[in-house]
Amino acid sequence: MDNMRAMARRIFDAGVQAADPYSAVEAALDAVPAPGLIVAIGKAAGLMAKAALVRFSGVPCLVVTNYENATPLEGAQVFAAGHPVPDENGAAAAQAVISALADASGPVLALMSGGGSALLPAPAGDLTLADKAAVNALLLGAGLDITKMNLVRQQLSALKGGGFLRHAAPQSVSALILSDVIGDDLSAIASGPTVGPIGTAEDAAEVLKGAGLWDQLPETVRVHLMHPAPVARLPDATNILVGSNAKSVAAMVAAADDAFVLPDPVEGDVADAARLICDQARPGITLWGGETTVVLRGDGRGGRNQELALRIAIEARARGWTDWVCLQGGSDGRDGPTDAAGGLVDQHTLDKIDDFAGLLANNDSYAALAQAGDLLITDATGTNVADLGVMIRR
Repeated sequence: MDNMRAMARRIFDAGVQAADPYSAVEAALDAVPAPGLIVAIGKAAGLMAKAALVRFSGVPCLVVTNYENATPLEGAQVFAAGHPVPDENGAAAAQAVISALADASGPVLALMSGGGSALLPAPAGDLTLADKAAVNALLLGAGLDITKMNLVRQQLSALKGGGFLRHAAPQSVSALILSDVIGDDLSAIASGPTVGPIGTAEDAAEVLKGAGLWDQLPETVRVHLMHPAPVARLPDATNILVGSNAKSVAAMVAAADDAFVLPDPVEGDVADAARLICDQARPGITLWGGETTVVLRGDGRGGRNQELALRIAIEARARGWTDWVCLQGGSDGRDGPTDAAGGLVDQHTLDKIDDFAGLLANNDSYAALAQAGDLLITDATGTNVADLGVMIRR
């Protein structure tokens, strides 16, 4: 069993390594003009900026990343901000980015990665940071996929949905993008600062109403969405995808021995995803990528990867499986508001948890997996290409 757990971790690590931001940016720099300003945003911002500064030493550079990934970088001004809920430090970073874009003396190189949506809050119109934080908290507990969440976020921001381009004009913008969005819709990654919006204010309102959130929104947000400002044509930009979930799954396949890959990315509610994985997993090694959602019904701690791992353990027991291991983890090393990346579970996991059903009902997968000693702890990885999964069955 220990050998199977070690194998699952080795395969997962190969997927994370394939999303190394430094290498991804380094390989793409020949495709962009020499910049007058570098702006790196997201969980992978530090390593992406480091690669760019090796090539373009001395160019002004701003880095905005989450607290866990924030480290000093020579030649760059580094901002640490809140994720997944925006905070005052993120708002200050957003204003610094807006000012730098206005002062840019040449082409702008934007380095974008997942997490940028929460890390760079620039409230639009009369909205406040408190308004945006309230909306974000509602979105995170509603079970919406990342595209729908970012559709809403774009309509509340001065930088998202192409707003970055407006502030950079008349300078040209080239963006190297590391995708945490399944399907790699560039307008959804970090809420698309250098890409056109996913939808309109009306579309955002429909998403919120469909999720039953409209009446819970701050009044200022409802007014903002019902009376959107006129939108001018966006300046053009060059957007280049440099890393993705699919590329990481391919790397896991290369690191495994004769693995089967689930035919589609694993998405949707974690309960449905656990059943789908167990329905399709074959003897030997099964691999997948994706990004699930969780509807919060309790006040426990955890995240989508931890809850999915726990639900897979429950599904496997119901099917009478023996001699198996499953690793489900976030490539960024952070699952929800915890220090875990996900879970590494097997046939013995549930035996070590006093009340796994009660903890699951309270969305307390972190406490359940901690009790079993089956949390996946990787520390922050410096990258973010959504989630990766490994199942090994004898």
